Amino acid sequence: MHVLVVHNRYASAQPSGENKVVDQEVELLRAAGHRVEVFERRSDDIAARSLLGKAAVPLLVPWNPAVRAELAARLRTSRPDVVHIHNVFPLLSPAVLAACADAGVPAVATLHNYTQVCPPGTLQRDGRPCTECVGSAPLPAVRHGCYRNSRLATVPLAVSLSANRRRWWSGVERFLCISAAQRDVLVRAGMPPERLAVKHNFVPDPDGCRAGAGEQLLFLGRLAQAKGVRLLMAAWDDIAADGGVGVPLVIAGAGPLEAEVTAWAAGRDDVRYVGLYDPAECRQAIARSVAVVAPSTWLEAFGLVVVEAMAAGVPAIASGHGAFVELVEEGVTGLLHQPGEPASLASCLRRITAEPALGREMGRAARRRYEQGFSPAVGLERLVEEYRTAIAGRTEAMGGSR
Repeated sequence: MHVLVVHNRYASAQPSGENKVVDQEVELLRAAGHRVEVFERRSDDIAARSLLGKAAVPLLVPWNPAVRAELAARLRTSRPDVVHIHNVFPLLSPAVLAACADAGVPAVATLHNYTQVCPPGTLQRDGRPCTECVGSAPLPAVRHGCYRNSRLATVPLAVSLSANRRRWWSGVERFLCISAAQRDVLVRAGMPPERLAVKHNFVPDPDGCRAGAGEQLLFLGRLAQAKGVRLLMAAWDDIAADGGVGVPLVIAGAGPLEAEVTAWAAGRDDVRYVGLYDPAECRQAIARSVAVVAPSTWLEAFGLVVVEAMAAGVPAIASGHGAFVELVEEGVTGLLHQPGEPASLASCLRRITAEPALGREMGRAARRRYEQGFSPAVGLERLVEEYRTAIAGRTEAMGGSR
């Protein structure tokens, strides 16, 4: 199969699970013998633009005509069987859909977040879940300045969502939701359910599982309010006040709360802030952990770090909402805490460290769950199946139009 992958890469200064997923899918397809090309833009390139060029970026968010022309020409020349769209913000825009239509190539789109119904894609405001814009015009997002706490910065996203909603829904043959929880939200928002399929992200096999019970608790991800960093710090302070749990908390990542985390961890024996880990260091850190902690306050559409922990035979402690409730089987592959509740999170952390036999059994169950649902073999099978469905759908539609 010949596939063209379309993706606007996120800035390299912050870890991006989405960039990682795209790269891993491209490698997986190529290793299986498929021909894969990539059409991309990089957010890192914005910094090199002139002042006028930078000022023009928000105007390109709803529609970039140059991208439409360039991609359409590329498609007519290379004639792929299918186009797989990932992120189009901010430099590609939904103009990629028009390019696919121009060239008559079917499009598949992975929905990594909630940008189809929420301008910033998080379904969160002021640290709490928010669905105010779901199923309606995104005016509340502008009023609240939901993207980067700025009304001005939110406007291009809101305009793009409103202006291109129907183009997305009619121009994509198959939307790949990364969890059933995400699909449910999008169906309630009015997206066509017959085009929404659930295809979980896969995780490469780390070629090694945890030995023993582990030596640390690990938070691995973006240091942001939505990821539950402040919630974790509050829970850990409660634990420390009671004498601790016998293992340290390791925090790895970067983000807007980095200075706050650095100050909080300074001078403590029970906390280590280690900054950004490279992929090899991430795998090693997970394999040394009693559990991976994912206390997100927003409704995660997936939860890559949870599945990475499964692959290493490590249980997860996660918020009991969003995709986590289908990734983590309570008491079997990990523990779920009450979302936004530090006491509930602290209770789970105490339990997982106090019962090493339970932790080891959960780790074994998590590994089995990974092999059954999130391995590369499963991911490849589901991906190719969706491509074929999209191609068949476009072929049928073209036949019907004649």
